[in-house]
Amino acid sequence: MRHILWVVVVAVCPLANAQTLSPEVKQFVKTDAPVIALEHVRVIDGTGTPARDDQTILLVKGKIGSVGDSTSASVPKDAQILDLHGYSVMPGLVGMHDHMFYPMGGAVFGEMAFSFPRLYLAAGVTTLRTTGSIEPYTDLEIKKHIDDGSSPGPKIHVTGPYLEGKGAFTLQLFELSSPEDAVRTVNYWLDEGADNFKAYNFITDDELSAAIKTAHKRGAKVTGHLCSIGFREAAGLGIDDLEHGLVVDTEFFPWKKPGECPDTPKDMSYISDLDVKAGPEHDMIGDLVRRHVAVTSTLPVFEVEVPGRPTIQSRVLDALSPEARERFLANKARMADTARLKKLYGTEVSPMAGAFKKEMEFEREFVKQGGTLLAGEDPTGIGGVLAGFGDQREVELLVEAGFTPLEAIHIATYNGAHYLGSSQEVGTISAGKQADLIVVKGDPSQKIEDIENVEIVFKDGVGYDSAKLIESVRGLAGTR
Repeated sequence: MRHILWVVVVAVCPLANAQTLSPEVKQFVKTDAPVIALEHVRVIDGTGTPARDDQTILLVKGKIGSVGDSTSASVPKDAQILDLHGYSVMPGLVGMHDHMFYPMGGAVFGEMAFSFPRLYLAAGVTTLRTTGSIEPYTDLEIKKHIDDGSSPGPKIHVTGPYLEGKGAFTLQLFELSSPEDAVRTVNYWLDEGADNFKAYNFITDDELSAAIKTAHKRGAKVTGHLCSIGFREAAGLGIDDLEHGLVVDTEFFPWKKPGECPDTPKDMSYISDLDVKAGPEHDMIGDLVRRHVAVTSTLPVFEVEVPGRPTIQSRVLDALSPEARERFLANKARMADTARLKKLYGTEVSPMAGAFKKEMEFEREFVKQGGTLLAGEDPTGIGGVLAGFGDQREVELLVEAGFTPLEAIHIATYNGAHYLGSSQEVGTISAGKQADLIVVKGDPSQKIEDIENVEIVFKDGVGYDSAKLIESVRGLAGTR
């Protein structure tokens, strides 16, 4: 009988590429056979088309060799066979706002060089963009160690240090002093190995313009979490992507002055009144679409500030260090403190609830009008959004926003790969592509919450044990 138990398969199949992986990495590998057949599996291919049941995916030396009906699939005799009845396979997630740092309190961020790469990979994130670096040299070293097989983790597109102007909220950010400084910074970090950039709150229009032009000359892209500059102005300057969405577009602050980052209003309820289907907000969407500017959704970092949301998961608390856990839970309680809300906003209802809902409406309308939406998590805020787990939550929230599960998966896989210029290698499941795949128990094409049931993550054909990766960082996230 060909369908033998997984544990037996592992016992009799040597790891073909083990010599390229360090002992630190090999401890998390379930299979590294040269030929692997994933049989009787449901395929969610990332294109947005309906899932296909009872399929066989053949992995050959790190690539997808074939995908087809199990009834007619040709499987080599020497293939390692995984019987995956009841499982789904989908492309690895492409995280487009996935930092390597975590808030430590007091506007200070700590690099999670050990825990975060493992958590991202364990959750099925096989490719990510760091989207702003606090320690760019550390991020580059993390990437190098992952690429050479010394450490476990996803494929990383390292973003250079934040392109910030004067007024940075943390001393960890370098402040640009001129357009010439922006040019120098972009060129320097491209030479060091970064391949994209993120503009930040206080950058001037001249500095942003210089950074974009310099990056584009060398084939790099620029995204932005902006405050001094509105979305339409940034689009006019040639920016490629905008982070977070409507809730950070200050051009709709009634008191905004050109070139200035306005103070965050005490009354954030105005966001709920914005109309994404008509008027200036709708015109902004049209402008972004015409100029081919993408938007990165980061719904989890907003959701965690909404009282009563999300349900706090034990897996998140278990991964956090005791200090980080205590800090997060205290922050979460503060968000729901009615006395605090009354003092700040004159009401016991948090304005984040309405802003969060409006952001969902904006993202749905943006895609409806033809915009390219990317998916990320942003593990910052009050500390409850964790590497990898947040990427899964982002897909679930896209479904809540009105996308179908298949559409949400497409956004979180293909769209990111396409933006990064790697859609010929990853982002969808088809013959010839890299074997970057997630094996999930259940059917996320029907029940999106099943996306959390990741058991095996393939990266370049090597199958990693999700549970082991998560267990290896228990109690460490937030400290290392």
